Amino acid sequence: MISIIDAIQDQALFGGLFKDPSTWRPWIVFLKALFGLPIEDPADLELFRKCTDLSEPPRDRIRECAAICGRRSGKSFISALVAVFLACFKDWTPFLNRGERGMIFIIAVDRYQARIIKEYVSAILDSTPLLRKLVRDDRKETITLRNKVTIEIKTNSYRSIRGFTCLAAILEETAFWRSDMTANPDREVVNALRPALGTIPESLLISISTPYSRRGILYDTFKRSFGQPGRVLVWKAPSLTMNPTLDAELVKDALRDDPAAAAAEWECEWRADIESFLPFEALQTCVVTDRTEIPPLQGQRYTAFIDPSFGGQDSFTLAIAHAELDGRVRILDFMREAKPGFRPEEVVREFAALIHSYRCFEVISDRFSREWVKTEFEKWGVRVKYSPKSVSELYLDFLPLVTSRAVELLDNRRLIGQLGNLERRVRGGGRDLVTHFPGQHDDLGNAAAGVLCYCGKRFGSSCGVAGADEDGEKERMYSEHKSAWDQMGMGFKKSH
Repeated sequence: MISIIDAIQDQALFGGLFKDPSTWRPWIVFLKALFGLPIEDPADLELFRKCTDLSEPPRDRIRECAAICGRRSGKSFISALVAVFLACFKDWTPFLNRGERGMIFIIAVDRYQARIIKEYVSAILDSTPLLRKLVRDDRKETITLRNKVTIEIKTNSYRSIRGFTCLAAILEETAFWRSDMTANPDREVVNALRPALGTIPESLLISISTPYSRRGILYDTFKRSFGQPGRVLVWKAPSLTMNPTLDAELVKDALRDDPAAAAAEWECEWRADIESFLPFEALQTCVVTDRTEIPPLQGQRYTAFIDPSFGGQDSFTLAIAHAELDGRVRILDFMREAKPGFRPEEVVREFAALIHSYRCFEVISDRFSREWVKTEFEKWGVRVKYSPKSVSELYLDFLPLVTSRAVELLDNRRLIGQLGNLERRVRGGGRDLVTHFPGQHDDLGNAAAGVLCYCGKRFGSSCGVAGADEDGEKERMYSEHKSAWDQMGMGFKKSH
């Protein structure tokens, strides 16, 4: 068995991949620490101490590692290199049963990042005849080797990694993992991996990422283990430290243009201007397990809220809620989401029928495309009132309702995932901005927060009327929109 440093220095193995090995010296020091190899050069030892806040290299074998490094520092290439080394130069057969294959997972933030890493892995294996002979099959996301080991590149989903014998897992850009289906995709993936890794005595779990906000499993690992000796190694270094070939002026310009973002991306500092908005634990306490919707109840006063869309990249969402008689608890009764690809006119017709089924004649909307939304809903007998508050302001009003457990939420993974991934961005001279992570969505969260903030309050003359007023209002609305109501099969009948 050879070490990863031996493989890098051997031209028949990894040596040809490094045009100028001296520029990779910081990563060589990192790899020595990761694999428990001696660090003897005084300059290398000083770099190790600077990046780990440890006085001496680890003596025990590392089982988990967090490599927190700036952009363009070479992280993805190192991830691929470590995966290939573990797959090709370590004998895993003592830990595998007959007919069993060991898996080395590289889990990326998205499909684009996964393709980049897959190309690195394939190129490394194809770089020399010795490595090329080990490859039995190279497909889109999976490389099968002749030694009972498979390298598989995946996106961050805990479901796709369960049931495998896992030899190692490398988690790429962990600080940026987000999902509409959960507020904690990184934690769920790691929780699914650890049992599989735990059955292999020499398994390895590596998280490698640029830092972002002070949340998630990468930040928790940093807080808990940075500068602490043990079996978890935390390495933290700026871009220019790990990649001395970078243009220092580029970094300097970025720091001048956007100090907060550049400090995270290039200087490897956690962003102080962005933080998680809604505590996941508080959200969970508001979810009523297995409740997906509540049918309309006679005599109850309901409020409806929409987050409209034309069907491009965003969903068109509807939420309906009511408040308890004492006003202490607000209950989310119903949600509907039309995902992109819909015809807006058909969604309006469907949502209008649903709004009427809860005896609402008005709906509250954000300010998206005012005239179109107003005109289309009025065709079906639904008045549109526009929220005077922005989405961010509604979220800020929604926060105390969650933390005080004054709301009951539906058991909807996408809803909780969107709410849990909201970020608070600190702004000077005014209220903070609350929004979703770039590239993600908050359409369900917007509708739910809006309806729960407004329900129980009079927002118009006929929004959620109940009791004796209901029949008169409904009869008047039916006379105004008879043909539309008849098309929806609603008709008119007194509530008693």
